[in-house]
Order: sequence, then structure tokens, then C-alpha cells
Amino acid sequence: MRISTASAGSSRSGSRTGGASTVVLAIAAFTIVTTEFLIIGLLPAIARDLGVSIAAAGQLVTAFALVVMVFGPVLTAWLSHRERRGLFVSILGVFAVSNAVAALAPNVWILAIGRIVPALALPVFWGTASDTAARLAGPDRAGKAVSTVYLGISAAMLFGIPIGTLASGSLGWRGAFWLLAGLSALAGLILRFAMPPQEMPSRSSLRTQAAILKDGCFVANVLLSALIFTSNFTAYTYLADILERLAGVPAGHVGWWLMGFGAVGLIGNGLGGSWLDRSPLVITGVFTLVLAVGLVLTMALAQTLPGLLCGLVLWGIANTALYPICQVRVMRAAPHAQALAGTLNVSAANAGIGLGAVAGGVTITHVGQGGLGYVAAAIAVLALAAMPIVRRMRRTAA
Repeated sequence: MRISTASAGSSRSGSRTGGASTVVLAIAAFTIVTTEFLIIGLLPAIARDLGVSIAAAGQLVTAFALVVMVFGPVLTAWLSHRERRGLFVSILGVFAVSNAVAALAPNVWILAIGRIVPALALPVFWGTASDTAARLAGPDRAGKAVSTVYLGISAAMLFGIPIGTLASGSLGWRGAFWLLAGLSALAGLILRFAMPPQEMPSRSSLRTQAAILKDGCFVANVLLSALIFTSNFTAYTYLADILERLAGVPAGHVGWWLMGFGAVGLIGNGLGGSWLDRSPLVITGVFTLVLAVGLVLTMALAQTLPGLLCGLVLWGIANTALYPICQVRVMRAAPHAQALAGTLNVSAANAGIGLGAVAGGVTITHVGQGGLGYVAAAIAVLALAAMPIVRRMRRTAA
């Protein structure tokens, strides 16, 4: 009886510690996502200040995404055996310094450097944070734990990105980057003192971890994530510009609209987290369909307030839900190398973000802002058409 009681107490204590660590990781995720995506709300101001077109400024998003895509898997595999708390603190330090460089940038090239350096660290965080949260929670609660970490994305879209966009109205876009530098340093301090040291993961060679790339079903899941994020970011990269030019929202009010977009995303995070432990591929299909419908409605009804709100609500829900859904779906496809699998999904997502920014820029140049949602929705339909193929591959593998 004593052994049983002690075991139960230890389990409850471990659960509390794991839950607290997951919350701390969500705070770090909030900081990192705000750094990654705040630039979307700042693009019009950056373009005006640095004397470049909005399409050219949008390629700062592409550059960030491409660096994540190319270097993320290798860096994560190389650092996967490092003690996680120290690794996370170092990553947030990199973000603090890089945001300060961006704030001081005299031209778009230095600004690009301030964006590229944190892009090297971002996939390492997402791959190892997702894996750490899943291990702390155990297999029965892994999906919910990963969803909690990804709540940082919802919080960033609800508070970080809109407030940063609003602050840039009075502080300028450089002031917004200074705020990010301070926020990154503060998050690093919180994580250092609130998260206990983690057990050192076992070292595994890059070749051993990369063996998951021989699994066709796993690769298909990664490519599916890339297609979904290409769809979303074809339009989302230019959401601030869509609101200004198509919907007629005053520039000073765009931040409030972005805050509303992030607020409805909390619904998506909640729904995605509660359904994740069932069938991630089916849930992926449901929210990809919601994404396509929301994109079309936003474009078609941009001039009418009720229609615009309806489209943005559906889009916002799907946008936030698909982050943890895609992450867990890909990690489950490679249970023996989850940190690398999670990072490969992040790389695929950022490949989609980069391709989406390019596709959106081309659409604006040749069609105009009004075509963004329709092109994005067409790509979402392609993702839906690919899902039965992924499902058959999974059954064959099983």
C-alpha cells in the first residue's frame, strides 16, 4: 500500500511539473510566434519607410521561411541530445539579439539578416518543444500537451501581433522590434527560473534519425503540411493589406482587426486540441475545408461587414487549428524520431509559408489583392484531394 501511495503521489507531482513546464513552453512559443509573424502587420509601414514595394517587403517572410525549411532539420538533429531548458534559453537569447538588429536596420538587407538569424533557431524550438511536451505528458495526453504549447500561437495572434501592430502606429515599426527584443529576453528569464532542468535525451546520429525519410507515408504527411500552409499563407501574408485595400479598414484600425482574427483562433486551438487524439488526418481534412470556405467568403464579401466577418471567423479558426493538428499528425507518423519529425513538419510548414508569400506576391502583381483568397482556396482544394492518397499509404504501411 505504501508503494502504491508513493507511486501515485510521484505521478501527481510529475504531472504538475510537466503541466507547469508545458505552460512555460507556451509562453516561449508566444514570443517566438510573435517574432515570426508580427512583420505581417508591419509590412505596409516597412515598405513605405524603406522605399520598397509591398510584394518585395513580403519576401522577408519568404526568406525567414526558406531558412527554416533548409536548415531546420539538420540543426534539430544536431542539437536533439542537448539538455532542453538550456537549449530553449539559448534560442530565446538569439531572438532577443536578432530583434534588436532588426530594430536598428538602415535598409532592407540588414533587416533581412535580423530575420534570417532567428529563423535558424525557430525550427529547433518547435521540434524539441513539441517532443518535450509530449514526453512530459505521456502518450495518452501528448496531443493535448502539444496543443497547449501551440496555444502560444493563438495568444500571439490574439495579443502579440495585433498589439505590436498597434504599437507601431506610435512607436514605429522599429519600436515594435525593440519590444520584441525585450519580450524575448524576458521569456528567456522566465523559462530559466520556472522550468526545471530536463533529462538529457540520448544521442542519435543524423543518419539514424534521417531514416524516417525512407518512409513514404511519413514523407506524404510532411508534403501535405507544406501544401496546407502554402494555401493559408498565400493570403495570410498580406492580410493587413487585404484589410486596408479591399475592406477599406483604416490603417490605424488594422491591429484591432488582427486581434479579432487571433481571438477566434482560440476556438480553433480548443477544437483542434480536443479532437487531436482521435484521427489527425480526418481532422486535418475538416479544418482544411473550413479554411477554403473562409478564404473564399473573405474575398467575395470583403465589401460587406457581415460577410467579411463570417469569412474571417472561419479562416481564423482553421488557421490556428491547423498548426497543432499538422504537428501531431506528422509526429505520429514517426514515433521513433519525434523531435526530428516535428522539425520536418515545421520546415514543411515554413516551405509552405515561403511559397505562399511568393504565390501571393505573384497574384497581387498580375491579378491584384482581390485574387488572393481564390488562389489560396484552390491550393486548399488540392490538399483535400491529396488526403485520400495519404490515407491509403498509411493503411498500406500498417
